[in-house]
Amino acid sequence: MLKEFKEFALKGNMMDLAVGVIMGAAFKDVVTSLVDNIIMPLVSMFTGNINFDKWKIPSTNITYGVFISALINFIIMAFIIFIMVKIMNKLRRKDEEVTTKVCPHCKSEIDIEATKCPNCTSDVE
Repeated sequence: MLKEFKEFALKGNMMDLAVGVIMGAAFKDVVTSLVDNIIMPLVSMFTGNINFDKWKIPSTNITYGVFISALINFIIMAFIIFIMVKIMNKLRRKDEEVTTKVCPHCKSEIDIEATKCPNCTSDVE
């Protein structure tokens, strides 16, 4: 059961989907903060200080600190996801058996056992 779980967890599509969902959620927070704390206060200045969320006249404080905080959180989240994917890729490579190598002359992919490249006929190690 543990082996099956490892195979499932290391599948490329599952990791791509997980990264997409996590990054999408983190990016959503950045965009929401940008709109709520920077763009909307500026818009409300030009629309007679109307706050579209509460439909009242708010102060026009631009809380750019909240946006910077959301941006920092996004960068930290992106870095953590990068490290996780890097580790998962390293684990995946250990499990995959290498069956090919690259010809040093023509750079084509050839069988690992080949001593002569079938494409350029060069001797390979």
